[in-house]
Amino acid sequence: MPEDFAVTVGAGTLAPADGDAVALPHRWTTGGVRATVAFTGAHLLHLAVAGCVLNDLYREAHARHLPLAGAMVTARGGFAPGSWASTGVTYDVRLDTAATDAEVALLLAVVDEVAEIPRAVRQGVPVSRPTAPARPG
Repeated sequence: MPEDFAVTVGAGTLAPADGDAVALPHRWTTGGVRATVAFTGAHLLHLAVAGCVLNDLYREAHARHLPLAGAMVTARGGFAPGSWASTGVTYDVRLDTAATDAEVALLLAVVDEVAEIPRAVRQGVPVSRPTAPARPG
């Protein structure tokens, strides 16, 4: 069975309580964001997806005047043995909100459409480095 590289980010009432969670300031929340993540490339890729979705949930909820007391996003995925090609990324969202089911469904649909990191990953992203080796000073 392939390894699952899961990360969780949360804010407000749904911020992870794990003492090892990383705390980061966040424009849309007074208490910031907490992330449970291992420091591997696979986890950091999934953190980018989860963090972007969480950020956009708050931004889009604010734009629609929807109350959002808390949000949590868990992103996960695997990689093919040998090639390390991603087998895909999935994410789950939990919200603490008084918004109606219809408002939540619309919010999630909008975020699925506008979240920049998931959009970039879906399209494929060229990654390169300068040809000259990096040297200090």
